Amino acid sequence: MKSILLSIVAIALFTACSGKKYYEPEETSSNIELNKKSMSSSIKSMNRVGGTLEDNEVITKQGISSFKLPEGFEFLNFTDDGKVIATNYIDKILIGDRERTVKDVVVAASRKDEKLALIYSNNSMELIDINTDKTLFKEYLPLSLANDTRISNPLFMGNLILFPSLNGKVLILSSATNEVVRNISVETDSEFKNIISLDIEKKSESLIVANPNKIVSISARDVISKDYDIRDMILKDGYIYIATVDGHIIKLTPNLEEVAKRKYKYAKFHALAYGSSLYAVESQGFLINISNDFKTDTIYEFSFDNEKRLIAVDNKIYFDSDYITLP
Repeated sequence: MKSILLSIVAIALFTACSGKKYYEPEETSSNIELNKKSMSSSIKSMNRVGGTLEDNEVITKQGISSFKLPEGFEFLNFTDDGKVIATNYIDKILIGDRERTVKDVVVAASRKDEKLALIYSNNSMELIDINTDKTLFKEYLPLSLANDTRISNPLFMGNLILFPSLNGKVLILSSATNEVVRNISVETDSEFKNIISLDIEKKSESLIVANPNKIVSISARDVISKDYDIRDMILKDGYIYIATVDGHIIKLTPNLEEVAKRKYKYAKFHALAYGSSLYAVESQGFLINISNDFKTDTIYEFSFDNEKRLIAVDNKIYFDSDYITLP
């Protein structure tokens, strides 16, 4: 009886393991110059606009900054004049080389001129005049019990200030009155509701907002939404590109019309990046380059540790303790 039970267990384990499916391209190419370079250390933390290395150097859109964060701080964002904003996830933030004590744990922040916009871990938000330390606006929203790690920073847009909450709402303030003029909801039934992307598509002047399961486009004429399970999303040259959980790469117009779509069976995407065209990093060690018309692709072998952090910023992909610049 014991041997029969052991056999059943072994068969069950084998079936479970053999049931896993992985992306396997039909062919790969080696004809690419990736210009691989080493970093001083590996990635400690990251968000959509940059990251922190283990030795406290900062990943920026221009590459690795020579600026080093004090011990215990991690990168959040840049100010309008290029200073680093960082948090110690306790009671302080750093703007350039100046520390400020804050009332709670800051998870997202932006600064323009004298105004500092903060999102706290308890889903409250605050606008501060940094010259006077006066609170210009404060709002408490319902506590979010689970958050996707891709937390968006507040956005200064002309005479408006946008606060992306941790429970799927965007509060829009007038910078003249510091009062809420609009409330946008991007709520879904999923566990993770926080805003993971908040950006302006400049050609159409559309506001593009997304949480892990929905994308919303807001223009002067319309509000449009679509449901996607989003792995990553970028805006480039008048289009929105999405990598989905089920292995699709989708090209959308600013009003969310699907221009093109490609399916990669069993693919699990880590990030999207853009060189002269679109690239997608796949977890089994592949870099997929898709033509601008989405009719063809070229797949390259791309060795990285998929258990470690990887971040794409513009045309660069940072992984392990290296980075590449895409052609």
